[in-house]
Amino acid sequence: MKRVLKLIGLVLLVLAIVVIARTFLVPSKQVAALQPSAVRIDPQKAARDLSGAIPFQTISWEEGGTSEQKTATQQAFVGFHTYLEKTFPQVYKKLPHETVGANNLLFTWQGSNSALKPMLLMGHQDVVPIESGTEQKWIHPPFSGAIAEDMIWGRGTMDDKVTVVGVLEAADALLAENFQPKRTVYLAFGQDEEIGGLQGAALMGQLLKARGVEIEFLQDEGGLITKGMVPGVSPPVAVIGTSEKGYLSLVLSVDMEGGHSSMPPKESSIGILSEAVHRVETNPMAPHVHGPVGQFLDYAAGSASFPLNSVFKNMWLFAPIVQRVLASSPDTNALLRTTAAPTIFRAGAKDNIMPSRAEAVVNFRILPGDTIASVTEHVREVVHDPRIKLEPISGEPPSEPSKQSSPESPNFKRLQRTLTQVYPEAVSVPFVYIAASDTKHYAPITRDVYRFLPILAETADLERIHGTNERIGVENFARAVQYYAQLIRNASE
Repeated sequence: MKRVLKLIGLVLLVLAIVVIARTFLVPSKQVAALQPSAVRIDPQKAARDLSGAIPFQTISWEEGGTSEQKTATQQAFVGFHTYLEKTFPQVYKKLPHETVGANNLLFTWQGSNSALKPMLLMGHQDVVPIESGTEQKWIHPPFSGAIAEDMIWGRGTMDDKVTVVGVLEAADALLAENFQPKRTVYLAFGQDEEIGGLQGAALMGQLLKARGVEIEFLQDEGGLITKGMVPGVSPPVAVIGTSEKGYLSLVLSVDMEGGHSSMPPKESSIGILSEAVHRVETNPMAPHVHGPVGQFLDYAAGSASFPLNSVFKNMWLFAPIVQRVLASSPDTNALLRTTAAPTIFRAGAKDNIMPSRAEAVVNFRILPGDTIASVTEHVREVVHDPRIKLEPISGEPPSEPSKQSSPESPNFKRLQRTLTQVYPEAVSVPFVYIAASDTKHYAPITRDVYRFLPILAETADLERIHGTNERIGVENFARAVQYYAQLIRNASE
């Protein structure tokens, strides 16, 4: 018995030595800081320019909206484009630009070295509508663009006129310095990202592909520079989406004989379908802690405090524990696995009639490593009821998860270096973007895709995106503009 205890003690000692050694010897994934950015941005001018863009209600309506809404939106786009041309005259004068489709804007800033593949900065002009009944909850009217309390207020200040105006502001600042990029720079601003981008980014992606354009890397909206959101890491963390979840909405339905509620059968369509949905909810797909989540922790490890730095640098040992901790919170569970969210349930038309049909919609956000086919098969297996039919929802084409862009790529390092010049206090990490973006429409023409909006945000700010009191700080926006300008500069090196 003593020999066994000694052996166990020896094993534990070896494990402790390995863990401690890796904690101190595994190098940080952060890059060396460069000199601060010398690009000059006027915060007040930038704020006024973004403020002026907000009143144009370029709203994307689900299912296209009514004829009145369509007309109003089109007029808003016309006004917005006129405003941009008036606000950034040098950009419009010096950069060839074209309108693709109805309202998509594509600028080409020709580089001096044709041997370099172009870069692409992209964003979207459209915004989501204001939820009915919430108008009075806004401190400042949602389309006012008010500048107050050192903030710019209104729909689009975080999603995503912030990118459109921010990128144009950066280009304008560089043109004022007579900067000439070595690498060609494309600026692409879609009209309908909020409803899938099929009439926006999809058309521009197809156009560039038809012209034989190959992109070195692109950056779209996505992760933010978060404060206080990563346990154990006190500096701000810039989360850069190197991959994106797929999208699938499945309709689960059951058909039975209806009848009068005074003579109910042993099983009803509602009961059968409810049981099926419950099985989907309580039997989630397997987690993947060694994929994008593992990379996230690997890059955060060097800036984490003890003992989390030891945990993050020794995932070979602590992965099961980390997995359980991440799975306990909806926010982090979404990074760990394909999620299932029942969003619609339809059945019945009258209180004394047994419905013959019941159907539910379950929305899945598919983690890279899973597929539409594997999710569908998983649902079929856990429901295990031939009476339940499965089919994708009509009108919303599903999408597979994106390919992952390597965080070891020189292009990812370029983003990291740029961040050190504008946000020297921040830590940069790769992660899987759990929402949907327009980047999928450019996937055929580039390998390196990054989803990142360079603005500082705290937990409370996340609720403002698509929500009430959307806003951004004046200085916060100015630093985002500086980031875009510095990235264009760094891409020429």
